Amino acid sequence: MNRREFMRIAGVVAAGTTAAREYALGSGLLSRTLLSAGKPNILFILADDYGTNEVGCYGADNYKTPNIDQLAQGGIRFTHAYTPSLCGPSRATILTGRYGFRTGASNQASTGRMSPSVETMIPTVLKHAGYVTSSIGKWGQLPLGPGDFGFDDYLRYRGSGIYWNTQANGRTYVVNGETRELHDKEYMPDLMHKHLVDFITKHKDKPFYVYYSLSHIHGEILPTPDSVSGKSDDYTDNIVYMDKLVGKLTAELDRLGIREKTLIVFFGDNGTVGGRSQRATIGGKTISGSKGSMLEGGSLVPLLANWPKTTPAGKVSDHMVDSTDFLPTFAELAGAQLPAGKIIDGRSFAHTLRGEKGESREWVFIQLGSKWYVRDAGWKLTQSGELYDMSESPFTEKSVPKDSKDAAAVEARTRLQAALDRLNPAGGIPDDGGGKKRPAKRKRRK
Repeated sequence: MNRREFMRIAGVVAAGTTAAREYALGSGLLSRTLLSAGKPNILFILADDYGTNEVGCYGADNYKTPNIDQLAQGGIRFTHAYTPSLCGPSRATILTGRYGFRTGASNQASTGRMSPSVETMIPTVLKHAGYVTSSIGKWGQLPLGPGDFGFDDYLRYRGSGIYWNTQANGRTYVVNGETRELHDKEYMPDLMHKHLVDFITKHKDKPFYVYYSLSHIHGEILPTPDSVSGKSDDYTDNIVYMDKLVGKLTAELDRLGIREKTLIVFFGDNGTVGGRSQRATIGGKTISGSKGSMLEGGSLVPLLANWPKTTPAGKVSDHMVDSTDFLPTFAELAGAQLPAGKIIDGRSFAHTLRGEKGESREWVFIQLGSKWYVRDAGWKLTQSGELYDMSESPFTEKSVPKDSKDAAAVEARTRLQAALDRLNPAGGIPDDGGGKKRPAKRKRRK
């Protein structure tokens, strides 16, 4: 086989077509190593309790994030990215590509009832395409352990917001089944970073997927190694330290010579915590709602995608994205098959990452417990039929009377109700409350 034929087959296989893969394997022309050629490494960074109003490139007034901003400068910043507004349901949708009424993971407690015999997560999907996978950091309300859901490697700690061994849940952590002590003066985010660097260094010659679930900036908010006693704002210091770790990570990718074949995705698992939201202004304005609410600030989160020489640099995209979209997007980039026999709610936005034209989703769906809504670029409709004009979001959500004769409002109500009817959340696994936190009841701004 000459070089031209070799490269032609390699290019088609990298595109992920089934026919090419079968031809390559059946003819013995390409090795499994070559089947991985052209697939990007995927590094998914999940910030905890981190809304758009705390990110510099989204216009945050009071927080500076130069390293995170560089991801936006060299890639795509999404302005309409959404996820359920609490940690557990958000992570369940991210990893399964399925809405909570299908998996049962619509509240914090029931998220922990998912089973690997029923739900397939991203690592299992990507492993079939030649990826090695790691989960680093918070596993939170998710059930069992990362290894049970297909991760080859993992570091996990108990609970949320773990930084030092002075915390009850911070005394130990687990690495690939081995329980280890967090020693005095060891900082969990630094240990996680080291584990990540060791993993990508070991596997730099094959495609990898990392689910990097940060401690920052979930409470308990404690001083960082860089904080100055008596002179620091610990909360700001935590954002600064998280940003510092993002910068160190991109520097490691450069050092290893794999930056241009690595897609970095930075995402928030829900919005800013309520007690912090008043300070987290954009242009002097506070966002409507916060973590745990069904308002904009609960579920609107930062989404940045950076893949040098592939993602358009400095692009701002208003395409609608929700957290179910990562599984099909990563599967398409990897040339992997979606789980058989399962409804995958997500829509791939791989074409957007490549700077290509393609069909994008028209609306997102958000559920938390027994409440839900569907939202498009201009309107939001809830499970109880409340319609909101979102033209001034994320700062204001204007209630529209049910008897409104405004043509645009009538058309929006009809369109979004049709979307809800097709989904039929009420016909899925019912929310049983789980004895955990319910969506916060907050007065809506008119």
